[in-house]
Amino acid sequence: MSAFSDFPFPEHFPVFLPNALLLDYLRRYTEHFGLREHIRFGSTVVSIRKHPDFATTGQWNVVTEAGGKQTSHVFDAVMVCSGNFSEPSLPLQCFPGIEGFRGQYFHSRQYKHPDVFQGKRVLVVGMGNSGVDIAVEASRVAAKVMISTTRGAWLLSRVFEHGYPWDMILNTRLMSLIKTNLPGPLSWWLLNYKVNQWFNHANYGLQPENSWLVREPVLNDDLPSYILTGRITIKPGVKEFKDNSVVFHNCPEEEPIDIVVFCTGYTVSFPFLEESIVRVENKHASLYKYVFPPQLQKPTLAVLGLIKPLGAIMPVAEMQARWVSRVFKGLCQLPPQAVMEKEVNEKKENQIQWFGLTFDEVLKTEWLVYLDTLASFIGAKPSVLGLLCTDPRLALTIFFGPCSPYQYRLGGPGRWQGARQAILTQWDRVLKPTRTRVPAGSSSSFLSLLTVVGLLLLLAAVVFGFL
Repeated sequence: MSAFSDFPFPEHFPVFLPNALLLDYLRRYTEHFGLREHIRFGSTVVSIRKHPDFATTGQWNVVTEAGGKQTSHVFDAVMVCSGNFSEPSLPLQCFPGIEGFRGQYFHSRQYKHPDVFQGKRVLVVGMGNSGVDIAVEASRVAAKVMISTTRGAWLLSRVFEHGYPWDMILNTRLMSLIKTNLPGPLSWWLLNYKVNQWFNHANYGLQPENSWLVREPVLNDDLPSYILTGRITIKPGVKEFKDNSVVFHNCPEEEPIDIVVFCTGYTVSFPFLEESIVRVENKHASLYKYVFPPQLQKPTLAVLGLIKPLGAIMPVAEMQARWVSRVFKGLCQLPPQAVMEKEVNEKKENQIQWFGLTFDEVLKTEWLVYLDTLASFIGAKPSVLGLLCTDPRLALTIFFGPCSPYQYRLGGPGRWQGARQAILTQWDRVLKPTRTRVPAGSSSSFLSLLTVVGLLLLLAAVVFGFL
């Protein structure tokens, strides 16, 4: 689900890649498509400014620095791909007493290895993916680990129903149809029910305060068992720090600590751009479809990856790039400025209602809906109804199965001949790295396959009969 749409993971790769294998995959991709010669490593972008005749050409003056030497360039178009993890947010003013704390504290971005926690009493402030991962690693060597969270969080295991990967079960067109068409209260009730099937979040101190708001789920397989075994303790928000301790809200006793890790997220920043290029208001960049500054005379600058989809980021960034490149070439047109600005403002208001507004919540969006929207702009969105007439097996797999990125290479620009086969064999690639031992006498999967296909056909008849 995290692969690029025309380059599946090697068959022997696991479903969820550790950092070394992800780097290996990116290197394979770069080599396969001959990209290495077009990449300049060790270069810093100092500034990006409009060319004097920008209104006519849309060009940009770009200054880079390498080896202490600055060089000026003129580019016809620019993609800003710095993402949303470039500038750490460390709001120390929100934590009374931190200036007198005698222990060590740092932002999660500075974390490299758990050895720093050896034998220490550790407090992790914040409960995103980074915070929980750091707490789990720290608990294996630290004397004590606590996680402080004000809002709580939904926790998902990578190992989902029947042992399958979570995103291949949840990110399907059928599930998206249900989530986007059910009444809000019913949809949230189903969400709460689903995540609490693994364990009751309230019993573990994790239940989000406003459970009706959509929060980015935390992916971690270890936290519940580590809470059960006492390795990690969940605490409420920090009230104040003392010399060598911390006091939490609604907890009168002080907790001694040695190290504080602030997992307080990141801020949106473009230090190489003029403020008028990308408007950042209340820590949010005003971008049409999270990509284009709506006020530019020429759409020759785009921001990629500044989004937090409820799914894999790589297919989203790739789809953004495919759309942007066609806009740059003049093959896709953007709406008028007024239309784009209106949508940007409405999107912010809707995100406040659905997601709850914090410094990064506006960046979150429904993964499949967003991919389909951009794909429709370039003519790459698959037609399930059309395929049902010409290729029923593929249509059913696309609708009921995982929305793997290969779906967006079945047609349109950049069509890939291997897309159909990649979709139909996606479960084989998921299971091959795990089926390293086959018990003797295991039953054939043929009958199971017939059962599954039969159920899918029956469900398809019902669904499409009432659509």
